Amino acid sequence: MQIELTEEGKRLADARLNNAPWRKWGPYLSERQWGTVREDYSPWGTAWEYLTHDQARSRAYRWGEDGIAGISDEKQQLCFALALWNGQDPILKERLFGLTGHEGNHGEDVKEYYFYLDNTPSHSYMKHLYKYPQKAFPYEDLVSTNKKRNRHEFEYELLDTGIFDENRYFDVFTEYAKNSAEDLFIRFTVINRGPDVANLHLLPTLWFRNTWAWDGASEKPTITADRMTDGLKILKTSHSSLESYYLYCNRPDILLFTENETNNVKLFQVPNNSPYTKDGINDFVVNGHYECVNPKNQGTKASALYRLKLAPGETKVVKLRLCRSESLSAPFGPDFDALFLQRKQEADDFYLKVTPYQISEDMRNVQRQAFAGLLWNKQCYHYNIKKWLDGDPAMPPPPPERKQMRNHEWPYLDAYDIFSMPDKWEYPWFAAWDLSFHTIALVMIDPDFAKNQLILLTREWYMSTGGQIPAYEWNFSDVNPPVQAWAAMRIYQVEKLMYGREDRMFLERVFQKLLLNFTWWVNKRDKEGRNFFEGGFLGLDNIGAFDRSLAPPSGGCLEQPDATGWMGMYSLNCLQIALELATKDPVYEDIATKFFEQFVHIGDAIDNITGEEEGLWDKENGFYYGLLVNPGGGTVKLKQDNLAGLIPLFAVATNNASDSVQFPHYRKRFLWLIDNHPEMLKNIANLEKLGENERILLAFSNDVKLVKVLKKVLDEEQFLSPFGIRSVSKRLLKEPFSIYLNGKEFTLDYEPAESTTPLFGGNSNWRGPIWFPANFLLVESLQKFHYYYGDDLKVECPVGSGKMLNLWEVASNIAERLISIFLKDENGRRPVYGGIEKFQNDPHWRDYILFHEYFHGDNGAGLGASCQTGWTGLVAKLIHQHGKFALQQKDSRVIEGERIGYI
Repeated sequence: MQIELTEEGKRLADARLNNAPWRKWGPYLSERQWGTVREDYSPWGTAWEYLTHDQARSRAYRWGEDGIAGISDEKQQLCFALALWNGQDPILKERLFGLTGHEGNHGEDVKEYYFYLDNTPSHSYMKHLYKYPQKAFPYEDLVSTNKKRNRHEFEYELLDTGIFDENRYFDVFTEYAKNSAEDLFIRFTVINRGPDVANLHLLPTLWFRNTWAWDGASEKPTITADRMTDGLKILKTSHSSLESYYLYCNRPDILLFTENETNNVKLFQVPNNSPYTKDGINDFVVNGHYECVNPKNQGTKASALYRLKLAPGETKVVKLRLCRSESLSAPFGPDFDALFLQRKQEADDFYLKVTPYQISEDMRNVQRQAFAGLLWNKQCYHYNIKKWLDGDPAMPPPPPERKQMRNHEWPYLDAYDIFSMPDKWEYPWFAAWDLSFHTIALVMIDPDFAKNQLILLTREWYMSTGGQIPAYEWNFSDVNPPVQAWAAMRIYQVEKLMYGREDRMFLERVFQKLLLNFTWWVNKRDKEGRNFFEGGFLGLDNIGAFDRSLAPPSGGCLEQPDATGWMGMYSLNCLQIALELATKDPVYEDIATKFFEQFVHIGDAIDNITGEEEGLWDKENGFYYGLLVNPGGGTVKLKQDNLAGLIPLFAVATNNASDSVQFPHYRKRFLWLIDNHPEMLKNIANLEKLGENERILLAFSNDVKLVKVLKKVLDEEQFLSPFGIRSVSKRLLKEPFSIYLNGKEFTLDYEPAESTTPLFGGNSNWRGPIWFPANFLLVESLQKFHYYYGDDLKVECPVGSGKMLNLWEVASNIAERLISIFLKDENGRRPVYGGIEKFQNDPHWRDYILFHEYFHGDNGAGLGASCQTGWTGLVAKLIHQHGKFALQQKDSRVIEGERIGYI
């Protein structure tokens, strides 16, 4: 509740109560619309090749827009972003460049340096940094050199080209400050970091998303020059369904106008609809083609051109203002710069309330940028599957093959919402299980947005008629781990704790839809009706010896410890939600009983499937392994020491001490099962053993199994890295897992960095690196076990150290290792940047944080997508918890109301 006392908290309250539309404008512009499935109208689904980066400047998009440090209204009708030209590049820098899926030696990858430095949930203050080289951008060099490298070599990055040598680049800071919900102050600060005088063309650009070309019925909007004086030029917008806006430009050299229309002559050698096309401003600035811009000062795309000349170290500032007011007398008066200072101070106050603990400035900086990245990675996501499959009336019909292409079985999916994206370049589309992790950090700063995100994917225009939640754009029918119930309960708990609001309506609303999804899982992924689940790769991509998204090479089916573990966790999460709802509505007590029984049956299956004494639990190795069920009978246990075998640990919860009194029907059924089916219950821990405060443990792993698993997990020669838990045991480096199936050898070894296999495009690696989502769930699971066992259960951590820790201390140890990836070590170096000296030593680089997709299993260096603050943003939650408990040296049991593990 304290957080809402800040000015930012008041804005969020106004937005929640519909008093002011503070969320109407935000960083909702994508950073890559080209190469996406939405824009792919090819016969065979070759999205990367159908609309390329080279075509993007000349081709109007159908479903969205992209730009650098951009903003838009919530329906992405009117967009604003930054464009740049250094006088050397062959094209304007209007969008970020990267390699396509087939160009990189480790898959697609952005090849730019940009940082999300600050943002508030209402977007009242936002700050972004883009580092723009002064020499010609090495497009061809990046493509050709990466193509020559194999999967065992490092990627060729922009720094490797030498283009930043002698600091010959510009720092371009973009800031937005909202004077009111629809009055945005915009400030660009450009600094010449190089040793010589350098020229820069800066082009703040305003444009309408093209909605008129596709059906011929939509009215075409306009941008016109409203008034122009020596010091002030104003752009006015007119749109049939959007209010008029005015962009005040302070002292630009010139205004340039064109149309956001495809250049058909250039791309397809057919006539253009207009002499002015999407690339008109590019051709004017770069090539001097004056005829490419409209001399009548009107169009659907317009730029204010600033020609800047900067001495070494010089700073220049460009000011603009986007608002609804048409006659401001002094749009850039003294209040302009003062507002940025005010909004920045308000952001400081807000985030200090979020984490009011004595953490280091370095740690606070990491957390602040993690939150900023989460908020900058919002995007307006628009995609109507039926229209996409059918094509548009004013366009050539799509090839008939599209009717059977990807996502054709989702014709009802009609997306047009603001989503939290994994990142807006490599993954500019929602991903179901990623999104759940995003909400755990987002709820700390914006519970309303976090709740909205979780509800969205369960709405009828997203969820399938059978109850499946769409996975991600490349294949909505893929199966992601079912973590939505976990996220829903955590959102509910965190909002209650931090804001004092108990949103039972949210919990009930999402729970009712999750009941459908749970049923879908039972019907579709438990093929034999044995409470044992399959799920394919389940988000863990290439974690196994063979591709788990396909049928096993020898036929049959793969009974997965992770799929079954996820479903056990799902059952307990639903049980927890049902009991919470039952405190006010007894109807939910019966549903809670059903999920308890479901958990018991799954627990029996994971330990007793196919009549084997130990099921997926391997007593000899002390680990959970997959079971390959052959088509002709018989089974093969796949003894792969990977993260899939840890996921059964996530199925853990304890009861609240008051449950037996508060829920008598639930307790009666609980005791009936103990009396009548003890053989089923013995495998999910000893229910007759009471823990602290007479709690009962529900878990697949009792203390014996847990200790055995942790002996592998906490061994630094196996899973335990200095920076978290590896996704594959390091022991596989010297002793790879190998199996022959259908006459072919399949192998899994330890790969701490980028993948050397072509599975899943080669840009994802669960064969050794550290991933935040799985680590975060393990940390929480150990905390839950500690809630039951207390100090009675201690394990050696690390193995061989002689140091015995309780499970809360083990969880804290893992969390601190994860946090340390981003912090300066004793030598002032951040593990996330490995051996990249520019990031380690340069004062203009070293404190800007990139939140990578995953991290090197041995040294913590960042890998994969470089700006995937999505689930890596979980570090913000870990830092908060670290400040709350570890730094205050408080045992978790001391503080009431903060427990996460009971049901």
